[in-house]
Amino acid sequence: MSPDNPPIPPFSKGGNGGFVTRPRPGHADLSGAIKYETHDIRNILERSSARETAMRVALGAVAKKFLSEFNINVGSYVIQIGKIKFQIPNSKFQVLEKLLSLFERAEKSPVRCPDEEVSKKMVKLIDKAIKEGNSLGGIFEVFVTGAPIGLGSHIQWDKRLDGRLAQALMSIQAIKGVEVGLGFEMARHFGSEVMDEIFYNKQSAISSQQSAFYRRTNYAGGIEGGMTNGMPIILRAAMKPIPTLKRPLRSVDIITKEPVEAAYERSDICAVPAAAVIGEAMVALILTDAFIDKFGGDSIAETKCNYDSYIEYLKKF
Repeated sequence: MSPDNPPIPPFSKGGNGGFVTRPRPGHADLSGAIKYETHDIRNILERSSARETAMRVALGAVAKKFLSEFNINVGSYVIQIGKIKFQIPNSKFQVLEKLLSLFERAEKSPVRCPDEEVSKKMVKLIDKAIKEGNSLGGIFEVFVTGAPIGLGSHIQWDKRLDGRLAQALMSIQAIKGVEVGLGFEMARHFGSEVMDEIFYNKQSAISSQQSAFYRRTNYAGGIEGGMTNGMPIILRAAMKPIPTLKRPLRSVDIITKEPVEAAYERSDICAVPAAAVIGEAMVALILTDAFIDKFGGDSIAETKCNYDSYIEYLKKF
């Protein structure tokens, strides 16, 4: 056997930096080992680890700084861990300032939930999972305020902003679902109940520094036809429980083909609060791309000039 493919000891448990031959249900382990023709699962689990998202967050911080130059802000908060849920008041869709308030409160919570009492229940549930050797998933929201009308496009499938944002969030490890605005809830209502009616007030263009067209609700989550409509962007992502468990599930050793318990590797119990921060970064990166696509420029000054000209156009439309 070649040095690149050394002998693998049978029944290796992993977890100590050695060979791993016991794939974890719900992880990239087995599919990755088969795809890349390796019998050392460590090669797969290290490369597929969410540790790579540290660089995404670093780059996202630069993107958020860029967007802030145009009064565009990105934030997030956790709304559910396990079955413990923070019910956001419906007024969120009418009162835009509530988004920033929710974000500020979430930043003070150990689980990044805006509600103090719900946060305590979430922490208690996580403590229970720790004792039981289990893991927990949940749901977080990412929002964007200040995005102008017209980012993205309806003319080509890969330029639709909601599609690009959904793909970016789905690229985060363990994310299994993404919603925009009301998302799946919208499918349960009549159209007359969930379409954001359009109003016009020339004075509002002066106060908002954008278009005179406005909405009193935001069920669409700030995106219509693959483009921003001037309302806050609201995105929701569902994260499955982490598949690495201290009380392992059943699996099969890929060398011996015998039934075994899955290998245990270092892991968190609940990564939803951290995933929300990664979500912010990914949204900021995609939004920055869309912003530069529209306004271009080889310097901040040139981009601002193009942006300011567009805002003047919006006010007069």
